[in-house]
Amino acid sequence: MDVYINQKRVRLRPQQAIGKGGEADVYRLNRTTAVKLFKPPSHPDFEGMAEAQQGARERLALHQQKLRQFPQSLPERVISPQALVMNQTGQRILGYTMPLLTNAEVLLRYCDLRFRQMIETQAVVDLFLDLHETVAKLHFADVVIGDFNDLNILVQGTQAFVIDADSFQFGSFPCSVFTARFVDPLLCDSQATQPILCRPYSWESDWYAFTVMLMQALLFVDPHGGVYKPSDPAQRLPQAARPLHRVTVFHPQVRYPKPALPCDRLPEPLLNHFRRVFEQDWRGEFPRSLLENLRWQTCPSCGAEHARSACPSCVKSVGIAPPTGAVQVTTVLQTKGVILAASVTAGQLQWLVWEEGQFKREDGTVVLTGDLSSEFDWHLQGQTTWIAQQGKVVGVPTTERIAVDSYQGRSQFTVNDRHCYWLNQGQLLRDHAVVGEVLAGQTQFWVGPRFGLGFYRAGQLNGAFVFDADRSGINDRLSLSMGAGTMVAAHCTFSQSLGWLFVTIQDQGMLQQRCWVIAPTGQVLAQAEVGEWAATASGPCSHWAVEETLFVATDEGIIRVQVEQGQLIVQRRFPETDPFVQTGSQLLAAPQGLYTVGSQTIQLLQL
Repeated sequence: MDVYINQKRVRLRPQQAIGKGGEADVYRLNRTTAVKLFKPPSHPDFEGMAEAQQGARERLALHQQKLRQFPQSLPERVISPQALVMNQTGQRILGYTMPLLTNAEVLLRYCDLRFRQMIETQAVVDLFLDLHETVAKLHFADVVIGDFNDLNILVQGTQAFVIDADSFQFGSFPCSVFTARFVDPLLCDSQATQPILCRPYSWESDWYAFTVMLMQALLFVDPHGGVYKPSDPAQRLPQAARPLHRVTVFHPQVRYPKPALPCDRLPEPLLNHFRRVFEQDWRGEFPRSLLENLRWQTCPSCGAEHARSACPSCVKSVGIAPPTGAVQVTTVLQTKGVILAASVTAGQLQWLVWEEGQFKREDGTVVLTGDLSSEFDWHLQGQTTWIAQQGKVVGVPTTERIAVDSYQGRSQFTVNDRHCYWLNQGQLLRDHAVVGEVLAGQTQFWVGPRFGLGFYRAGQLNGAFVFDADRSGINDRLSLSMGAGTMVAAHCTFSQSLGWLFVTIQDQGMLQQRCWVIAPTGQVLAQAEVGEWAATASGPCSHWAVEETLFVATDEGIIRVQVEQGQLIVQRRFPETDPFVQTGSQLLAAPQGLYTVGSQTIQLLQL
């Protein structure tokens, strides 16, 4: 694709693509600059979607004036447009250039418990103090962020950068897009079944979204999370409608999510502020002092992290429901550190844990010493521990070193019990033997016992493929329709004969979680939008697959999902496992039972 920047022709190739959203594609121009191109109505992502095509026309028409009048001298943390990207005649704006951020994570990942195991909570407080300053400065410049959400904030250390500045509201240019999880319900139709923006944004709505993001980052639950089960059937609501009726996670008839941090870990003034905003419609600038006075500490007695003067876990005794008799539970591992990886090979449980500066395997072997880092990925293969970091992989104790491609900052390397697989310069390799060609830098993939699968989404290119675990060759005729939204996460788990691919996409302000069940031939046997048993946002896929059956941990116990005539059906629930699992618990099957893996505990369940 040829575009013109400062009257010079520039060719953008799919290999340069670094991001895809619902409205635009982003390319790397050079080491310091990125190009954002708005999707035209003819973009493949909009094929057969008349409404989306019309939206693209209107968006491009608006930006012909809006980008020319974009405010200058905004805060340094705002990734503002630099040069306009034009067509050949120089008459039509196609997009713009902007500073390129590298080694950055979207704020959404900071709301995920697995990812946050590597990051100190006090650093997250510092991050929001930084973001608070940027929001205040934008408002002083008469700019409203509008569609303020955790996918348009990029994080480097404790610095928060605001992207997608072209959607800002200023002057005569409103912001018309919204994200349902963060839009202020006061700006929405209260009679609707889900939040739909129908009034203009304001600086107060920015602070509402800021407060939502802060609560998610501190408690790992949004204000309207959990499950609402009123005793009166007449009070039932669709989950999406709860913000419109102020039914929050604090409501007495809402079941609080197990993976979330207990509310009492926060100081009362901050908890009271959350209740005032989300239940009593208080609006205004977030009180900066609530962040400045927030000090996290780890209890020396029980290891709980909290921000109170006394440990809430030690002040009150919280019991765990005893076994029901239908489930026998054995604690295999309990650590004050962090469990980084776990797997079952040849019926034997393996794990890697970080404790007191040491990375140790299940037999006590020290693999590495040092601090936790979110840059590392870990893979277990027999006695070998593979450590991946920023395009490099090393095996311990083999000391083999491998250069690999990365996708969105994650090294593209994986293993099964027989082989290692990785991507390097557009080639898919198995133990240094070439399996096939893929799109360099834009591909992610997974491997199971029998076969692997992967896909790419770059600019106007979308594709998917399968390959045999032991032989060369790629079948790229696999068809997966993922739509035009922003991909948030993708994970896959395998049985002997099937792959279960989970993808989370944000489209038109809503998170959609989809699952495809795929055969080694590339045939899609089933697909569905999923809810309670969707994959977690990061880390290993938490499900366990056995042929056409999937076992999933939820807050109400393990469930069994079955493929039936092209559909995915929740066939059975195991409520007796409720006390021992939660959403996101990794499940691993072995002859002796089912292992559940949390951040600090591994238990063996025998039903």
